[in-house]
Order: sequence, then C-alpha cells, then structure tokens
Amino acid sequence: MIELAGLTKRFGSKVAVDDLSFQVRPGVVTGFLGPNGAGKSTTMRMMLDLDNPTSGTVRIDGRHYRDLDEPLKYIGALLDAKAMHGGRSAYNNLLCLAQSNRIPERRVAEVLDTVGLTPVAKKKSKGFSLGMGQRLGIASALLGDPEILMFDEPVNGLDPEGIHWIRNLMKALAAEGRTIFVSSHLMSEMALTADHLIVIGQGRLLADTSMADFIRQNSRSFVRLRSPQWEHLLDVLSRAGITVTQTADGALEIDNGRIERLGELAAQHQIVLHELSGQQASLEEAFMQMTAASVEYHAHSDTAHGPPQSPKAPAPNWGEDYRARNEDATSRGEGV
Repeated sequence: MIELAGLTKRFGSKVAVDDLSFQVRPGVVTGFLGPNGAGKSTTMRMMLDLDNPTSGTVRIDGRHYRDLDEPLKYIGALLDAKAMHGGRSAYNNLLCLAQSNRIPERRVAEVLDTVGLTPVAKKKSKGFSLGMGQRLGIASALLGDPEILMFDEPVNGLDPEGIHWIRNLMKALAAEGRTIFVSSHLMSEMALTADHLIVIGQGRLLADTSMADFIRQNSRSFVRLRSPQWEHLLDVLSRAGITVTQTADGALEIDNGRIERLGELAAQHQIVLHELSGQQASLEEAFMQMTAASVEYHAHSDTAHGPPQSPKAPAPNWGEDYRARNEDATSRGEGV
C-alpha cells in the first residue's frame, strides 16, 4: 500500500502539490489523473524520494522509501524510460539494477522474456525505439518482483499489441493482490484498465473514487429514442410528464430515464421505435467536467482564418412545448 498524508511541495511561490492525502490499495489498478501541471509527476517523484516534500509524508507499506534496504523488491517504478544507460545493453542495464538490490541474475532473463526483449537483450539501449525503451523500463520495474508497481504513461510508444499486453499485465498483477498505480493522459486506455481513480487538479485532491462512481457523478446519463412516429411519441411522453430534448439528428433524449418504462410506454401506444438506448458519458467527458476549473494551460482555436462561430442555440425542450400547446388547445376547446 502507498499512503500519502498532507503531502505538499512548493517551488518558490509555486505550490505544485497542496496538502495531498490518499491511499493506493492493493488488489486494484488505481489510475492517477489530472490536467497538465496538476502535480502528478511531482507527486510520483516524492513517492520515490526523488523530490523532497515541503511538508507531509509518503509511506510504502508503512516505511519511507529511503528506509528500504532493497527498494526494488518493495516497489518497482517506470517514470522515465529514457533513464537507462544508452551505452549498455538491455541485459546489462537490468543486471546493474539487479546487483544493486541483491536480485538473482536469473530475474534479468525472466523479465526480458516477459516484456518481449529477449531477441535484443545484447543490443545497446541507445538504439532502441521509443516502444522498445518503454518495454525495457517496464522490465526494470518488474525486476525485483515487487508488491507495488508505479507506471507513468506506460503505453507511451507502444504499438496496439504492446498496449493490449501492458493493460492485461497490470490487471493480472492487481488480481494477484499487488498495488498498481498508473498515470496516463489516454482516457480511453485508462477506462479499460483502472478500477479506482485518484484525480488531482492544481495540486489538490479532486476525487478518490471507483471508476464507475466517477463517471456517474461527473457526467450526464440519458435515454435516446428514435421513431418515425416522433410527434405521437412526443405527445405520449409529454402526457406522462416526461421532459424531452430533441437533438439535431431528430432523436429524443430523456435525462435519467428508465429504459424499461419508456419501452413499455411506446408499446402501449403502438409506437414503432428505431432506437431505444441508454447513454453514459465516457471517462474523458467526465474528466473534462470534473477538472474544467483546474486546467492551468488552455489552448485556443485559431480564429485568424475566419470569424468566430456563433454559439449554438440551446436544444428545445419539447416536453414543455407540448404541454404548453396542449393547455392552450384545451382552453380553446380544440383537440391536439
């Protein structure tokens, strides 16, 4: 387990990490998210005593990293794949690490085989591609067979096969009861890998929750319907007191609706449906919603080649419109 308590780091007047406290528990893959400049890298460096905190503590299974006699046997980390000695072979890079932590030499061959680098074990790492260097960095993290593993952007430079491999590796290690802590900007990949999320912004903790709860709490869920009898469907939904929004493609959206009830309503009134589906925002959309106020570096679209676009008009609320029309028609003694 990794435990942070009141962790703070200042660089002059800049507060990079601000009173950060959380635990990374074993048995799950914990994702570490935050916008650029949020303090993720600084936090991970302080976990490994590469940076000293201004205040607060980090403990690895109850101990400071500096107090671990053979740290690679407790925690393996990939923070920078380029940190390897370029003039040494992949095998010798790992052998030096193994000898410094009294790890048996046989582990070097084992981890090289695990990451798929056995064919290039004797080649100097300076000639490695970005993906090969990443695999070597992952091998160094696995070298001591540790119970805790930290990865910063582990899929950087990997091909699709490599991404699939590292995703399954992290899940398998967590299933063995190990503590897996991974930072990445690839939301689609994090959504497939992480079970739990730690989200920070401007150095402060924003969320410490499960993946499912994070998406549910920071995004919109709705039911989407399409029908060739959409006017009849609108009327039925309106009379049932259901608020509806129509999209540009003619579909109807109902926030927090129950698919079962909507399907039963359509069936009762013999309305043909071409679509009835529950919609949930992606991790990326939920992340953008959560961290909108914490983004330090904002990019802006180039407006030099044309005037800015007018903001889109809000989508009409067809449920309210239909209710109003029904009330007007009733007051005039007309049918709708």
